[in-house]
Parts: sequence; structure tokens; C-alpha cells
Amino acid sequence: MPRLPTLSPIALRRWRRFNANTRGRVSLWFFAALFLLSLGAELISNDKPLIIHYQGSFYFPLLAAYPETTFGGDFATEADYKDPEILKNLRQGSNWVIFPLNPHGYATIDLHATRPAPASPGDGHLLGTDDRARDVLARLIYGFRLSVLFALALTIIGVAIGIVAGAVQGYFGGKTDLWLQRFMEIWGSMPELYLLIIFAGIFNPGIPLLLLLLSLFGWMHLADYVRAEFLRARNLVYIKAARALGASDRAIMFRHLLPNAMTPVITFLPFRISGAILALTSLDFLGLGVPPTTPSLGELLRQGKGNIEAWWLSLSAFVTLVVMMLLLNFIGEALRDAMDPRKE
Repeated sequence: MPRLPTLSPIALRRWRRFNANTRGRVSLWFFAALFLLSLGAELISNDKPLIIHYQGSFYFPLLAAYPETTFGGDFATEADYKDPEILKNLRQGSNWVIFPLNPHGYATIDLHATRPAPASPGDGHLLGTDDRARDVLARLIYGFRLSVLFALALTIIGVAIGIVAGAVQGYFGGKTDLWLQRFMEIWGSMPELYLLIIFAGIFNPGIPLLLLLLSLFGWMHLADYVRAEFLRARNLVYIKAARALGASDRAIMFRHLLPNAMTPVITFLPFRISGAILALTSLDFLGLGVPPTTPSLGELLRQGKGNIEAWWLSLSAFVTLVVMMLLLNFIGEALRDAMDPRKE
């Protein structure tokens, strides 16, 4: 029977220190719970029912598209489950239908609204509607998921590039380190915002383009930390012993040096994620981010700026961002204290 991997004594002490930080531990669980819930956003906020029981048969609109004629309608196009006639048929006799907790999708326009958009909270919209009569709560849920997924992808790419660049600089040193440092200085002086404006004018803005452009610049700060750790440890006794035993440079870098240089990488992660979320929000606010139909916190803030009287637009997006940043910063502080080598 294979044995489960066990944590080293140092890792156990770090975990205990992190677990002893109540604020960081609670923030981690709370953020993880919000993120997991957002992954199932279609089950929480959607204009399509979860389950339909109609004339003795079960239907699952989230998994398949059904024509209106299936439920007693007149057209062969996909059913509009908010249509009063369709709803009447679905709730008639022994038929029944179960909607998500928030029966609105992020792109659903309320065609039956009784007040002009943007409308304040009420009339079936817990946080009101935006200037296109779309549900604000639905756009917050989907926007939260998009922001976190984008930040995680950008962080993973930046960490991978930063580790490789910093490891090469720190391990080989000399001219390799000198030339890469000069390259980073030149590369880091390029006007990132201007490049984004230029590419947004040439290409259609979207998540892949933003990931590509932001990944070109988001690795340099981490590379400096990894470089410093490799420079400090490359001449230690166990590294010299590995060289004497014939270990390859790659094996020494990633099997021996990298595990001992992961402290700044792990500590850096929550702050990198929060920075990526703010970057996406800022670009969306400026109109340089995702397409307008995509749910985004920055797009909600831009709507709030254009509709000052619609306080619920700015307030909801602002509160969501503040909660996200606080949770990530508390997690980062707890990780920083837990990984502090002075407390080993």
C-alpha cells in the first residue's frame, strides 16, 4: 500500500503558525468558499430553470436547449422561461419548475421591468439593475468568478516565468545575470498602458489578449526575489556536494535550490492575485479590458460613474472589491508571518 506524503518538520511548524493566525485562516476559508460558490454560478444565478417537470417528463435546461413548442409554445426557437405564457404552462396542474436562487443570468435583460433602467433594488432584483436592465447581483457573481480565474491564470503564468528567469540569473550569475538584468531594466521601462491602448485599438479586446499582454510584464518582481534566493544559496555546502556528485545544473536548480527558495514565491502569491484583480478591474473601467457584454466589476464601476444617481452600481462593485482585497491581504500577511525564517 503506497504511503501518503508527509510534511517536513519545518512545513508543519509553518502550517501551525498560519493556522494560529485566526484572521488569515478565516479569510482563507471564506475566500475559498466564495470562489467555490462562484464556480457554480450557473446553479445560483440563471434565467434558466434547474429542473422542469412537464407532462410527466423531466427537463434540464442548463444541460440542453429546448424549443418553446416543448412546453406548449408557438415557436421552434429556444424557450424563454421568463415568458408569462411559458411560465403559466410550466406551473399548470401537476407541472412544476425550480429556478435558481437568483433567477437572472448576467446577460438577461428584464423585458418586463416596471421601472426605467437603471432601477434601484426591488421588484425581483436584490441589488437592482444596471443601465441595460440586467441584474446587478448576477453580474457581481459572474464578475467575481471571472476576476479570480483571470487573476489565478495570470499569477500562474507570471510565477512560472519569474521562477525560471530568476533561477537562471541567480544560479549562473556573471554575464548571464548581468545581461538579463539589463534586459529586465529595458523591458520594465516600456509603457505598459500605452501598449494596451495600442493593442486594444488593433485587436478585439478579450481575456486571452489581456493575459498575454499582462504576462509580459507581471513576472519581473518575482524574478528579483527568486534571483536573490539563488544567489544566496548557490555556494552553500550541499550545492557544492551535489555538483561534486555529478548532478546536472537543472537538477540542482529545480530539485535542490528551488524548494528552499519558495518562501518568497508563496508569500508573494496572494498579493499577486490581488494585483491582477485590480489590474483587470482598472482596464475594464477604462474600457480596455473584456468586451462590454462580459460581466466585470470594472464595467459596473464605469456604469456607476456614468449614472451617479444609481448608487447601487458603484456601491455593490466597490464593496465586492474591498472584501476581495481585504481577504487576500489578510491571507498574504498570515503567509508572510508563517514563512518568516526568523521564526523557524
